[in-house]
Amino acid sequence: MSGASYEQANAVTRTQTGVVIPLFISDTMDPALAVGVIRDNVYAFCDVVTDAAHVCLSVDGNARGEEAAHQLSAEFGVQVICQSENRGKLSAATAGMRHLLQDDELRYLAVVDQDGDHFANELVTFTRTCRHVEHASGDDRVMVLGRRVSRHHPMGFGRGELEELADRVLLDALHYHASISGHPLRLEYATVQDEFPDFHSGFKLFTRATADAVFSGTEHKAGLDDDCYYRHAVEAVMTVESILSGAQFVQQSRTTINEQPISVFGSLDRAQLTADMILWPCMRLDVPANFVDQWLRNHIPRLLLHTLVPDGREMMQAIHRLVMHGYGATDLAALQAPPFV
Repeated sequence: MSGASYEQANAVTRTQTGVVIPLFISDTMDPALAVGVIRDNVYAFCDVVTDAAHVCLSVDGNARGEEAAHQLSAEFGVQVICQSENRGKLSAATAGMRHLLQDDELRYLAVVDQDGDHFANELVTFTRTCRHVEHASGDDRVMVLGRRVSRHHPMGFGRGELEELADRVLLDALHYHASISGHPLRLEYATVQDEFPDFHSGFKLFTRATADAVFSGTEHKAGLDDDCYYRHAVEAVMTVESILSGAQFVQQSRTTINEQPISVFGSLDRAQLTADMILWPCMRLDVPANFVDQWLRNHIPRLLLHTLVPDGREMMQAIHRLVMHGYGATDLAALQAPPFV
């Protein structure tokens, strides 16, 4: 691994890596539990960087979160920025990234969730992987995505299945765009272990050049509403915009907690959430409706959730309907599956 020794990566992680933690404490969360989990997460990331000011808590328009963030800033010395409006994780991540990009010393910038499911001690492995790809490719545009060993264990069966569907369609959409644009999709650093990448994982590390391109540039809502863009499709936005900026897409395995202690996404409407996770990248990448329709028909029958009758099958039908309605299609043929397995 040329240029990517542990010693070098550890030094860069400690002195030249920034971390943004979007923060939101919902009314449905136990406040003491939420603050305890967030504090442990902040402690962990402060432990792997030399200067606590390289950790930024970006509060997503939330009084509870703002209070907790200022308490943690007083305790650890982390930076805090607060949005006046609750718009969604992407808004908070973008604000935090733009804030940290003002520090010219930072060469790498990570976005991690508040839920403690992203282990700080693994950040040096992400940095090491990123540096290897930079040296191997001769390009400082890289994004490292934290691949979970399992989607189902940390999130539960239903959400794990739905993220698989969104990931499979996103891979189709990226291949479609690559074919149309004439720029092949580079996945040599992303498909060693899996049939499709874990695109919607919340642990991401960007080189400075990639972070600047993704978070400092124009926002592309693809004609969709704010909830879709900022709240639901957030991971797809960060992934797709990185790839469109020319960044090398990399996967690095990471540890997860077997069951998330707190979750904001878990409280959202799952059908609409998943539909938006599919709809935004397909619209952003100019995929025609008939392709998206067929991709959904291709992937839905293979998912085990489709065999859970009636709830799972109804969920799949609802997602298909919401995605196609987003394209303006209303007269939809029924989903089909083979008669025998």
